[in-house]
Amino acid sequence: MRKRTLITGIGVVSPIGIGKEAFWQNLFEGRSGFRPITLFDTSDLKVKIAGEITEFNPKEILGKEGLMDLDRATLLLLSAAKLALDDAHLEIKEENTYRTGVSVGTTFGSLYSMSKFDRESLTEGPRYANPSIFPSMVGNSPASRISIRFKIKGFNTTISTGMCAALDALAYAQDCIRLDRSDAILVGSVEDLAIQTFLGFYRLKYLAGLKNNLEVMSCPFDKRRNGIIFAEGAVVLVVQDSESAKRMKVHSYGEVLGIGSSFDPAKFYKYNPKGEGMKKAMKLALEDAGLTVSDIDCIFANANSTKDADLIETEAVKEAFGNYAKKIPITAVKSMLGEAYSVSGGFSALAALGALEEGIIPPTMNYKEKDEFCDLDYVLNKPRKADLTRMMINTFDPNGACTSVIVGKV
Repeated sequence: MRKRTLITGIGVVSPIGIGKEAFWQNLFEGRSGFRPITLFDTSDLKVKIAGEITEFNPKEILGKEGLMDLDRATLLLLSAAKLALDDAHLEIKEENTYRTGVSVGTTFGSLYSMSKFDRESLTEGPRYANPSIFPSMVGNSPASRISIRFKIKGFNTTISTGMCAALDALAYAQDCIRLDRSDAILVGSVEDLAIQTFLGFYRLKYLAGLKNNLEVMSCPFDKRRNGIIFAEGAVVLVVQDSESAKRMKVHSYGEVLGIGSSFDPAKFYKYNPKGEGMKKAMKLALEDAGLTVSDIDCIFANANSTKDADLIETEAVKEAFGNYAKKIPITAVKSMLGEAYSVSGGFSALAALGALEEGIIPPTMNYKEKDEFCDLDYVLNKPRKADLTRMMINTFDPNGACTSVIVGKV
């Protein structure tokens, strides 16, 4: 009998709130996390709005010591980790540190530090670049900082699979628990709002508002959708095997029941129009959990308000769920949180856990104009009370990565 994976601690820093209580309250109330960008100058850009986190003071969460050389992505992740450890009442000691691990999903988390170091090297010369920036340049720096700060001596890994990174980090953690390599794991995901990342999506014309002077909005499944609103944030979940959680007598928010992943190679940065990887990931998650489509009470969609992705996901759900597709509620929390890339799956997982806790499905906001081809039940514009037991979370990346996770009540 394989070990069960329970979620016993939650930490979040997001555009709609810091801490799980604020996050869930604003999510269920349909509050937007979009606001004018203040972290960098947008005066020469057409898009000036993002899911920026305001009123974030890491000193209030982490204390004043040891923060000077940390970049924004690392501070976001460390703050979420501290909130999660406190929530789980998990104290790292010598007797449990080697059985505690860290698994973090991030793709752009070190990009700002890389850019800053390279700029100094080019302008001042490599001999005069600030050496304190160098440790933050490596992709595993944010994850490593968790272990260093909280004295965690078990495994430490970083997974960079784009929009699927958060759920892939959870899959890695679940494997370690099933193989009895860890008792507790901090599963994190993080991206920060850096001008380098923002301009990358801007130049690709992936952002809402860039084409034909359309409005900057996130309206998944709506006919008016025209691109993403980029966002930042961090989520950390403490996962434990059921026996460890039982010994500690901690609250469990949910159980990881099944995970499915598939890579769907097509054109670079363009979703496969047939959605084969999406369908396969959903089916594999159901098989891993030993469930049928009718066992799923709600789908937390990848939907990020791009024209192709929302339609392809709709068609993939129809094929994967058959006749049941019309009956299952689907929600898109990116309508409030934006596309936070590697951390988006973390936001969706946290939203699903909140739905299980409260018996409420958060809404798909900003929906006004029907798209005849997106014709499923999208929980439009207001939350819905429901009897919820099992939820599916979808993440799909235009580079081909596809991951679905099923969480349920313990």
